[in-house]
Amino acid sequence: MEKVQAIPNLELKLAQELLQVYGSPLYVYDGDILRQTIAHITKSFSYPRTKFHFASVTNGNIALLKIFQAAGWGLHANTPGDIYLGLNAGFLPGDIVYSGSNLSWEEMSQVLDWGVATLNLDSISQLRLCCEVFLFRAKTQRRGEEEELRLGLRLNVSEDSRIGVTSTDFDEAISITNAAGLKLTGLHFYRGTGTNATSAFTDVIDGVSETAQKLPDWQYLDFGGGFGYPYHRQGVAFDWELFGKELSTRIGNLDRNINLVIEPGRSAVAGCAIMLTKVVSIKWQGKKQVVGVDSTVANLSVLSVHGGYREIVTWKNPISEKYTTDICGNTTYSRDYLGKGCQLPALEIGDIISILDVGAYGYAMSSHFLHRPKPAEVLLENNTHRLIRKREDYSVLLNNQIV
Repeated sequence: MEKVQAIPNLELKLAQELLQVYGSPLYVYDGDILRQTIAHITKSFSYPRTKFHFASVTNGNIALLKIFQAAGWGLHANTPGDIYLGLNAGFLPGDIVYSGSNLSWEEMSQVLDWGVATLNLDSISQLRLCCEVFLFRAKTQRRGEEEELRLGLRLNVSEDSRIGVTSTDFDEAISITNAAGLKLTGLHFYRGTGTNATSAFTDVIDGVSETAQKLPDWQYLDFGGGFGYPYHRQGVAFDWELFGKELSTRIGNLDRNINLVIEPGRSAVAGCAIMLTKVVSIKWQGKKQVVGVDSTVANLSVLSVHGGYREIVTWKNPISEKYTTDICGNTTYSRDYLGKGCQLPALEIGDIISILDVGAYGYAMSSHFLHRPKPAEVLLENNTHRLIRKREDYSVLLNNQIV
């Protein structure tokens, strides 16, 4: 799949209008690009028992979640907060799969109270906790009101990963679920965050399915996340068509009907958004241009976790002479670089720059670091734009403080 440029053909006039109406900096999402990406991923799988669940850890804006819901996708939740947002976006509890770790008794109870019935547990202790909470709830409910849980285990793929269990834990896990009157029916495979190599997924299909068949009541396979996105424009892109073909064929050849769950996150939403920000300062260090903008690295993902590169573009004449340029944020943090070593034309105060591919882990990982309120979010669709999250002001810094 060729990488679609984020919000192509966004004219300078529109960028100026957006900043005039909503302020700067600004997250801008393109609903059409998001729908195109959803459609491409969906059509890549021919296996009829496939269900897609958006990993909302990457972006929890309700307006965007509704686009996934309208496309027939479910929600993949890593935390109770993901579930809460999904329910408020209109997802039914049965459309939500939870795959997380280290819930307390209270949090596990909350997940079951919300009606989520498919849970992939990260450890034997979390499975035991889930069964204990289930039995406790069954005693306090009227007969026949107990929910039917579909329980699965997250599969550990390497000793370096903290996620999941191995097949040596299956016997104990089955004993725990059987004692609660439940069955262990699912296996969840998580490759690791941001993997662009398609072979990292296709090469393990047979091994994962063989492991899953060690579960006597196996009914579903939750295969992925961790699907990557090529932030470097010439970089390797995950091949959804190849992956969909390989997985559909091999799961289809099994001697049983297995429900297949695919949980794209970053790969589905990263490319539909940009951040617009204004130049507020210019200085030169020899031949290097140092540009200060009215945003901060705190409005992008944590770079040490999710990568430090985002392509940055301007509306300057494309044939203008380029200079090595650092784009610096509006805090005193020494690592507040939104871009480093970019090749950009000479810029002026008031110019607008666009940071591409911020749809995943952009707002979701933004923070109040150095006490900057968060930007607004807007959605473009049907040749219109609308606000989908208000800009914060300084009053947010006092929330929940006791003065």
